[in-house]
Amino acid sequence: MLYDLLKTRRSIRKFQDREVEKEKIDSILKSALLSPSSRSRRPWEFIAVTDKELLKKLSNCREHSSQFLEGAPLGIVVAADPNACDVWIEDCSIASIIIQLTAQSLGLGSCWIQVRQRYGAGNKSAGDYIKELLGIPAYYEVESIVAIGYPGEEKRAYSENELLYGKLHYNIY
Repeated sequence: MLYDLLKTRRSIRKFQDREVEKEKIDSILKSALLSPSSRSRRPWEFIAVTDKELLKKLSNCREHSSQFLEGAPLGIVVAADPNACDVWIEDCSIASIIIQLTAQSLGLGSCWIQVRQRYGAGNKSAGDYIKELLGIPAYYEVESIVAIGYPGEEKRAYSENELLYGKLHYNIY
């Protein structure tokens, strides 16, 4: 049940030194292609990175909060052509969570790395750094990288007692 999957999905930043099988990568990427998008424009592109050297370089796209990518066996870069759709950010965000939920369903852990509007060393845009590194066309924008692998840490599932029920409203605020 999706609800149970959501309760167990946690951000994983430590991964086992174990490759993700090609079949699982393919399932994750095909699931990403099934992501809903505004008016079915599908502005997104997905780059699966398994090369250790590239993952290490990608981990330096930001000054903070991206270094753990170096220890992941897989990173999926989510980019889009902003000219294809005015809500490309939302479309890429939906695709990124579909990637994470599919990974979770396959026994993998993941963590979203925000790229858009983030900066690395020398105040260089994280997106520009990634576009140069991976040969992504300059007119594209990078929304995120999803780090994926077999979890190297355990985190407890969320409990229903922790849910913020005060944020739920019916009919009116």
